[in-house]
Amino acid sequence: MFKLLSAFAALFAATAASSAQPSAAPAAAGNAPTLYGARETVEQIDLSPDGSHVLLVSGGPARGTIVYYAQVGSTEAPSVVAASDGSPERLRSCGFITNARIVCTVTGMTVAASGTLIPFERRVSMDTSGRNMATLGQSQSFFDASLRQYDGRILEMRSDSDSVLMARSHVPEAGMIGTRLTRIVSGLGVDRVDLRTQRATQVEPPNDRAVDYITDGHGQVRIMALQGMRGATGQAQSRVDYVYRREGSRDWIPLGSYDTVTNVGIDPRAVDRETNSAWVLKRLNGRIALYRIKLDGTLAEELVYANDRVDVDGVVFVNGGSRVIGVSFAEERSRVIYFDPAYSALARSLGRAIPNLPLIDFDETSADGNRILVHAGSDTDAGRYYVFDRTARSMTEILAVRPQLESIAGGTMRAVSYPAADGTQIPAYLTLPAGAAAGRNLPTVILPHGGPQARDTWGFDFLAQYLASQGYAVLQPNFRGSGGYGDQWLQRNGFRSWQTSIGDITAGARWLTAQGIADPQRMAIMGWSYGGYAALQSAVTEPAMFRAVVAIAPVTDLQQAKDDFRDYTNARNVSEYIGDGPHIQQGSPLRNVAAITAPVLLFHGDRDLNVNVIHSRRMDDALRDAGKRSQLTVFPGLEHDLADSAVRTRMLQRIGDFLRTELAPR
Repeated sequence: MFKLLSAFAALFAATAASSAQPSAAPAAAGNAPTLYGARETVEQIDLSPDGSHVLLVSGGPARGTIVYYAQVGSTEAPSVVAASDGSPERLRSCGFITNARIVCTVTGMTVAASGTLIPFERRVSMDTSGRNMATLGQSQSFFDASLRQYDGRILEMRSDSDSVLMARSHVPEAGMIGTRLTRIVSGLGVDRVDLRTQRATQVEPPNDRAVDYITDGHGQVRIMALQGMRGATGQAQSRVDYVYRREGSRDWIPLGSYDTVTNVGIDPRAVDRETNSAWVLKRLNGRIALYRIKLDGTLAEELVYANDRVDVDGVVFVNGGSRVIGVSFAEERSRVIYFDPAYSALARSLGRAIPNLPLIDFDETSADGNRILVHAGSDTDAGRYYVFDRTARSMTEILAVRPQLESIAGGTMRAVSYPAADGTQIPAYLTLPAGAAAGRNLPTVILPHGGPQARDTWGFDFLAQYLASQGYAVLQPNFRGSGGYGDQWLQRNGFRSWQTSIGDITAGARWLTAQGIADPQRMAIMGWSYGGYAALQSAVTEPAMFRAVVAIAPVTDLQQAKDDFRDYTNARNVSEYIGDGPHIQQGSPLRNVAAITAPVLLFHGDRDLNVNVIHSRRMDDALRDAGKRSQLTVFPGLEHDLADSAVRTRMLQRIGDFLRTELAPR
């Protein structure tokens, strides 16, 4: 039996209240944008090595982020370790290295004189009090020969050491000829870095072709990823080559390669020291499966897990990423097959103890494995975090991810499928408003996902839940072109094979009407990123189907999407992914605005590196020039995810008003 101990969730009541006050279910139209627009109170969480404390990265006011340090089970108020205002620096994540020392990742976006967006990322170490801060990357020099955008990545850490093993970017110096102080090495290497002094000891020399390393969890670098350039063009190749070392050797041996455009090859995820092998994702019969490949010179393969319906999407780690305990994939719901019988039994027990939150994940463990950080969620609940004590057989609740929605009845999501034009069954998720289980003749929003090589899964989605709270049925199709269903389902991709992808999406709208769920006279389509592209392109191909279109950060022109990356090293890879041919003209909403009849609502951040804001600006101009109804809101200083509670609230308010007006009965 599990016993629930007192939580310290109330300690965050003031934070939650400042974002929004809960109301009786369902959410009223007036306060719903605030309730659903607020960023997560728990954006990221970590457990200390001794299991006594947690570190919470929480969405603060507007676009700010706050890092809290709190004792598990204590009623004392958590302390603030660090904070950022999001303009432009943004705290992305923080984690324990030792019980007293943490490392945080800070990102941001600057704009070059040419207008090119330049992302940067830094690793910063500090005490849990927020003092004794130190950067972990190479120190900047006036003579640096090039821009250092990224510090690197922490590969391995030990709870009993104040140092980490880090893949670290090295930038050479120029203009200091004649002095031995000049840095001449460049590329990505591996250093052991002292968290307090920043003193670094070289473990692997920098390599200009290296893009990543994988260790065995015990201080040995066993795999290196190499990516070359296309001649003297400065453009990165699409192929990544992997090399490995035999145990005890310093010589690199070819392991295999992966093509980032065609998705063909091996994708190493971790090294298993006990079996002297690598955990590798690799295709089997057109779907991604999990293998172990021996690192003893034989490269002998062992199939660990394959699913005949969907792709494996990853391996599950604990102990700071040093131990693999399972394999993950998503059918109708996300699932994990645990290799460790103890974790498998625990997952089943927790599922019985928290039956209303069936999505159980193990996020982290204490160093001795006794305390486990657990997340449990569902379709109507973004979830909450617990710390489970194996010895005491007790579970302490930490905090809900979205506490402001505690008293709100969410819309129930269920897996459905429907026939496309050629008879293919398209998997999807249907969310109905709370209290509308029958789902008859409802105003409806089709909500295609981004990517396009992504997929929706069963679970909490703040956009779908907001729309359901306003009385809309919401369909999220995993159209062909989505990831996770194998190569045949992926097609060429959602841009090259846009006719199939868009046809699958609009077939979902027809199916909802045929089922009597949707009122065909009150149907809209909405999406973010590729989903925004799909919304606009669906309005091109089926102008009479939708009475309103909402596109957030959408791609609107395929040639523009290629041109957006001309100043970056992956420009050729992006160009090859999108391709050339008639689909550039036919598959670009911007070039087909004449066919759109529905009013369009556009939102975009002006520091969006994924999809440049020029897409929405050009689309808005073209629609207006063609005499169409279009409204564009540009959010200064925000990136692709629009991580600002005030902005998201404002956006949801405008979407709600827009849909109520355009989908009103006539």
